[in-house]
Amino acid sequence: MSEAIRPFTVAIGQDQLDDLRRRIDATRWPEKEAVDDWSQGVPLSALRDLVGYWRDGYDWRRCETWLNQIGHFETTIDGLDIRFLHIRSKEPGARPLVMTHGWPGSILEFRACVAPLTDPVAHGGNAGEAFHLVIPALPGFGFSGKPAATGWGVEKIARTWGELMRRLGYAKWYAQGGDWGSAVTTQIATQNVPGCAGIHLNMPVARPEPGDLVNPTEAEMRSLAAMKHYQDWDSGYSKQQATRPQTVGYSLVDSPVGLAGWIYEKMWAWTDNHGMPEDALTRDAMLDNIMLYWLTAAGASSARLYWESFNSFVGMPVTMPVAVSVFPREILATPRKWAERFFKQIVYWGTPERGGHFAAWEQPEAFVRELRTAFALMD
Repeated sequence: MSEAIRPFTVAIGQDQLDDLRRRIDATRWPEKEAVDDWSQGVPLSALRDLVGYWRDGYDWRRCETWLNQIGHFETTIDGLDIRFLHIRSKEPGARPLVMTHGWPGSILEFRACVAPLTDPVAHGGNAGEAFHLVIPALPGFGFSGKPAATGWGVEKIARTWGELMRRLGYAKWYAQGGDWGSAVTTQIATQNVPGCAGIHLNMPVARPEPGDLVNPTEAEMRSLAAMKHYQDWDSGYSKQQATRPQTVGYSLVDSPVGLAGWIYEKMWAWTDNHGMPEDALTRDAMLDNIMLYWLTAAGASSARLYWESFNSFVGMPVTMPVAVSVFPREILATPRKWAERFFKQIVYWGTPERGGHFAAWEQPEAFVRELRTAFALMD
């Protein structure tokens, strides 16, 4: 089988953009929520405003141009087309770094970090802090292929990223991720995928032990409260996607407003905002991301990763160097005490002042600083 790395061009036909507007115009909206906040989901007025801008003010071609200019490629691994960004630094000593997104994010989460990570001298750093970046779209997400059979869980994806890095000629490399990217990156370390010399996580996952519940520290109490909130009020999407991804997928693939609401609600719940998602992310940025789900009809295929791997966030102990950055509005802020039981060689533990679940997207400058500091501590 060919191991060729091929250029990949995004070319969305005007008919697809026209169809999107037609579907938005044909939306049958529900009545207004019975509360004056987000406790029943996305308020009708907020989603109408977002979709109105999507319909009349948003420009997809701007994002498409960036994707095609930055360095977009594809290769076929185990019969599946993996599409990825590959941006090489001009610095000869740059560290190769594979960065993995999550749901409902995409490769666009890292867009504002590309330039400072690949060209640190021009962005307040030094040549020794440069990275060659590899940013793949998860199977079933964005422009990557959609698995037609089961088995594409985070364990296999981790090995696939190792094969991708090998094909790109990187004998020694590092890995970074949050959300599903955290699960994949942790699996890279757990399996000691050949070539990986260390990882950075912005959503480490570790479970408490019974003794932790007896006399919890302040950090543990915050984490336990966050876990309860997630289970009680924030996990419905994950239960649906982990048990019946095909069922929810019909509406996500067919209705742009349904898809936008499904994703926009997480932009509100998981970002470090003051009441609206737009406090943390621009509308254009959110809609660029939503378009990677809409244009590729990825509502069902991306949801299947939950079915495959929802119980795979915590695995076997990790012995390679691990760096962690816990942003204050992370969904589940794992205490270091819990993490140290699982990650045996934590070389850095950062706690930035601002930012939420989408760390690189919300706070790119802080995220870049964290990565520069973290990987400088690894050989």
